[in-house]
Amino acid sequence: MFSFLKIRGLRETISLLVILALALTPPICALLDNSFYVGVVNNMMIFAVAAVALNLILGYGGMISFGHAAYIGIGAYCVGIPAYYDMTNGWLHLAYTIFFCGAFAFVTGAISLRTKGVHFIMITMAFAQMAFYAFISLEEYGGDDGLVIYDRSVFTSLIDLEDDLVFYYVTLAVLLGVVVITWQIMRSRFGMVIKGAKGNEARMKALGFNCYAYRLTAYVISGILCGLAGMLLANRDLFISPEIMDWTRSGELMFMVILGGTGSLFGPILGAGVFKILEEVLSNIWHHWHLIFGVFLVAVVLYAPKGLDSLMDIGKKKND
Repeated sequence: MFSFLKIRGLRETISLLVILALALTPPICALLDNSFYVGVVNNMMIFAVAAVALNLILGYGGMISFGHAAYIGIGAYCVGIPAYYDMTNGWLHLAYTIFFCGAFAFVTGAISLRTKGVHFIMITMAFAQMAFYAFISLEEYGGDDGLVIYDRSVFTSLIDLEDDLVFYYVTLAVLLGVVVITWQIMRSRFGMVIKGAKGNEARMKALGFNCYAYRLTAYVISGILCGLAGMLLANRDLFISPEIMDWTRSGELMFMVILGGTGSLFGPILGAGVFKILEEVLSNIWHHWHLIFGVFLVAVVLYAPKGLDSLMDIGKKKND
C-alpha cells in the first residue's frame, strides 16, 4: 500500500524528508519554545489537503475548476451549523461533509462537465459564487459576519481535537490519507481512464469508455476530499464565514497546484507550503504582497513550467 514511499530518486527522498519535517515540527517548536509555527504549518497542511484534492481533477484530469473553495466552505459549515445546535459529534460532521459536498459536486459537476475550456472554468466559478451568496443570506448562522464555533468536533476519547498537538497530527494523518487515496486512484484503471481522457478523449471513447461518467466520479471524489479541508479549517479557526468560499480562495488553490506542479503527487503539498510561507513572510513586509507573489509565480511558470516539483527531475536527467 505504501510502496510509493520507496526511495527511488531525488523526488522520493525529498518527499520523505518533507513528511519527516512535518512530523517533527511540534517537538522542534517545543524545544525552541515557539508554538506559533505549529499553527502556521497546520494551516499549510489544511490547504495542502484542498490542493491535493483539486489536483485530482486539475492535474490528472485537465478539469480547471475555479470553484473548489465552495467545498471548503460547505465542509466548514458542516461543522459550524451542527455545532450551533450543540451537535459536536465528529462522525456526524464527517457524514454531513461527505453527503453535502458529494451532492453539490454531483449536481454542479453533472452540469459543468457538459462544457469544456473557458466555459467549464466560468460555470464552476458561477456555482461557487451561488453557494457563497447563499451562505451570506443565512442570517441565522451569522451571514456575512460569520459564525463562532465554541467546541471542536468530538470523535473518541483517544482523539481529543481540543488538544492542539492531537489536532496537528490528525491534520497530518488526513493529508497523508488524501495523498494515498489520490495515489491509489491514479494507479488504478479508473485513474488511467481519467488521464487518458485528458490526453485523447476521442480515443478513449473509441475504446468504449464513458469519459463523462469517469470525470463526474472524479469530480465528486475531489469535492468530498476538499470538504475534509473545510472540516479541518473550521476546527482549527473555530470560526467560519462565507469569505472562505469566495472565488479568490479558489484562485489561491489553483496557484498552489500550479506552483507545486500539476499532475504530481507531492507537488500540491510543496505548492501549498511555499504559498503559505510566502504569504506569512511577505504580508508582514508589505500590504500589497500579492504583487510580489505574482512576480514569483510568473518566474516559476517561465523557468519551471511544470512547477517546483519538476526541479527534482534535474538530477535524474543528468544521471540519464
